[in-house]
Amino acid sequence: MRFCVTANSTHIDDRRMLALGFRLAAIFGLSTMSMVVKLASESGIHLPEIMFWRQFMAIPVVLVWVLFSTGLSSLRTARFGAHLRRSFLGATGMFFTFGSIVLLPLAEATTLGFTVPIFATILSAFFLREKVGLHRWAAVIVGFIGVLVVIQPGGGGFPLKGALVGLMAALMVGIISLQLRDLGKTEAPPTTVFYFSLLSSSMLLLLHFAPLPGPIEAALAWGTTSHSPYQWMLIAGLGLCGGLGQIALTASLRYAPVSTVVGMDYTSLIWSTAYGWLIWSVLPGTSTWLGAPIIIASGLYIAWREHRLSIEKPREMTV
Repeated sequence: MRFCVTANSTHIDDRRMLALGFRLAAIFGLSTMSMVVKLASESGIHLPEIMFWRQFMAIPVVLVWVLFSTGLSSLRTARFGAHLRRSFLGATGMFFTFGSIVLLPLAEATTLGFTVPIFATILSAFFLREKVGLHRWAAVIVGFIGVLVVIQPGGGGFPLKGALVGLMAALMVGIISLQLRDLGKTEAPPTTVFYFSLLSSSMLLLLHFAPLPGPIEAALAWGTTSHSPYQWMLIAGLGLCGGLGQIALTASLRYAPVSTVVGMDYTSLIWSTAYGWLIWSVLPGTSTWLGAPIIIASGLYIAWREHRLSIEKPREMTV
C-alpha cells in the first residue's frame, strides 16, 4: 500500500514538472514573439499586417497540432458563431496588445499585461455574477495601486497613450478569458486556437481590401511596399514563436491546473527585460521595478484564492 502511494505521488510530481516546463517554454516563445513584433514594427511593417502574419503563419503549426492531438474531425463545430465572436474580440485584443508593445518598452508593456487577473476578477463579478469575497477585492485594489506606481499619473515619465493602450489590452484579454471559459465547455483547445487563427486572419485580410473611411484607413492601413529578406524572416518568426508558444501554453494545462503553472507567466518580465537591454539598451525605470512586484503579488494572490475556493466548493456540496 505504501508503495502505491509513493508511486502515485511521483507520477503527480512528474506531471507537474512537465506542466511547468511547458509553461516556461510557452512564456519564452510568446515573449520572443513580442520582441519580434517590436522589431517588425520598427522595420516598417504596419501593425495590422503584423497581426495578419502572426495569425496566418500560425495556421500550419496549429493544423499539425490538431492532426496529432484531437484529429481533424475535431474541427467540426456547432458553435461557429461563438468562434466568430471570439475571433473578433481576439483580434481587437491583439491590436491593443501589439500596440502597447510598439508604444512602450517591452518590460513596461509586459508589466501592464500582468493586470489581466485583476480585470478578469472584476468582469466575472459584474457579468458572470460570481461571488468575489473581500480577499480578492483587496487584491484588486492592491493591484491597481501597483499600476499607479508604475504609470505615475502626472509624473510625465510614463507615456500616457501607451499606458491606456496597455491597460485596454489587459481588459480585452480579461473579456476573452470569460469567452474561452464558455467555449471550453464544448470545444477542445486545438479547435478554438485553429478557428481563432483562421477567422481572425480572414478578418484582417478583408480589412486590407475593404474601402474604409479616411481616419480608420490610416489606422488600419497595410504597407504597399515589398518586404526585404529581413522583414520576411521577422514575419516567419511571428508565426513560429506565436504558434509554438500557444501550443506549449495549452499543453501545460493538460498536465496541471492553471493555479499550478500561472506563477511561471511572470518569467516573461525576465525575458522582456533581457530583450530590452540586449537589443534596445533599455532597462525598466525605477517605478516599474517598484510597481511590478505589487501587480505580480496581486495576480498570484487572486490565483491562489481561486484555487482555494475551487477546492472548498466541492467539500461544501458533499456536506
